[in-house]
Amino acid sequence: MKVLKFGGTSVGSAQRMKSVAGLIGDGSQKIVVLSAMSGTTNTLVEISDYLYKKNPDGANEVINALERKYQQVICELFDTEAYKQQALDAVKTNFDTMRSFTKDLFTMFEEKVILAQGELMSTTMMNLYLNETGVKSVLIPALDYMRIDKNGEPDTAYIKSNLEKRLADTPDAPIYITQGFICRNAYGEIDNLQRGGSDYSASLIGAAVQAEEIQIWTDIDGMHNNDPRFVEGTKPVRTLNFEEAAELAYFGAKILHPTCILPAKLNRIPVRLLNTMEPNAPGTMICGTSESGKIKAVAAKDGITAIKIKSGRMLLAYGFLRKVFEIFESYQTAIDMVTTSEVGVSVTIDNTKHLSEILDDLKKFGTVTVDENMVIVCVVGDLEWKNIGFESNAMQAMKDIPVRMVSYGGSNYNISFLIPCSKSNISITLKNGHCKLLAIIFLNNILIYGRRVSN
Repeated sequence: MKVLKFGGTSVGSAQRMKSVAGLIGDGSQKIVVLSAMSGTTNTLVEISDYLYKKNPDGANEVINALERKYQQVICELFDTEAYKQQALDAVKTNFDTMRSFTKDLFTMFEEKVILAQGELMSTTMMNLYLNETGVKSVLIPALDYMRIDKNGEPDTAYIKSNLEKRLADTPDAPIYITQGFICRNAYGEIDNLQRGGSDYSASLIGAAVQAEEIQIWTDIDGMHNNDPRFVEGTKPVRTLNFEEAAELAYFGAKILHPTCILPAKLNRIPVRLLNTMEPNAPGTMICGTSESGKIKAVAAKDGITAIKIKSGRMLLAYGFLRKVFEIFESYQTAIDMVTTSEVGVSVTIDNTKHLSEILDDLKKFGTVTVDENMVIVCVVGDLEWKNIGFESNAMQAMKDIPVRMVSYGGSNYNISFLIPCSKSNISITLKNGHCKLLAIIFLNNILIYGRRVSN
């Protein structure tokens, strides 16, 4: 059995849904994981914002506009009045659920219920459309089997047991339709796997059923040598191992959610990245096979803030780093890079929500300086320390660029450089296919990823 996940753009219109139906209706047994229609989750967040601000009129206006959009899609999607009416009635229930929260106290619990409606609607519509066209499919609610524990981590034993029970109810169904992103928490409340969690859902489902393959379908033909949404003339890369893909996903390649990799890796399930718009293209295969002696990728992650704590107390002291890291933990702020000296430590973060509080607490330990608007450039490949020369080549490529921090040795697949964010500095991660880094580090084996930056 294969697990296929389709993102919001893949089901973003009636025509796109019909295309997906054509892709999955080949007769082979599969589990299909769907995101909400593109734009829906952002709109649901907007509705929640109005309700937090005690503006039910604003919320109702957005709800009504979104409902009209779905009604239009349904009219375009279905040919028979019977199925059209079933779909209209089903989504009306979802929108009535949203409206029910415009009258009472609104908290994060109600917000998560609202955010779940997008996936519930897209899967209902797809299941009804398949049935209308004569393709047998069964809708399996993710809320019946997908659960996180008290720490917000997937309860894999629960997921496996309850998903197997639901599949056993209809063992001969060729297609099972289910929701990505949404789940229940340890208390039985509706919750989610956070934004981008549909990839994670697919990977967890694949692990639970020991899938033959997990397919992530998007609007991009796998991982390219640059982001094809911003750069013309890019080419897809056909193979990556799990570690390389995880580094790329974390440091800038937005085609794949970073959390998707681990369940697949642990269960040795290959992940294939495919393009809904070009279904015959081979895409990118992610598996456990490694290509030794090659640099595979360069990724860029912007919006980075560097924090340096300098203190004489660090000299020959134990426990200093623990105290520093505990501050970041207390504010639930993840650290990307770490470098140390005898009298100081530098770290980077991409979440500045609690920056002022963190800085105030850090000042108890020493002098604190901050560098904002930075970029992490991450070189990915076979970078085991015994492979002589790769590290020096990477450093040579950066000789004309100011480097704030360097991180190496945390894995065998990554060297990271922290540089100021400017177009000239990070051109190595964008359009310049003839830049020094490419020329130095095996041009034919390089991936480049990054996001637009300003001068």
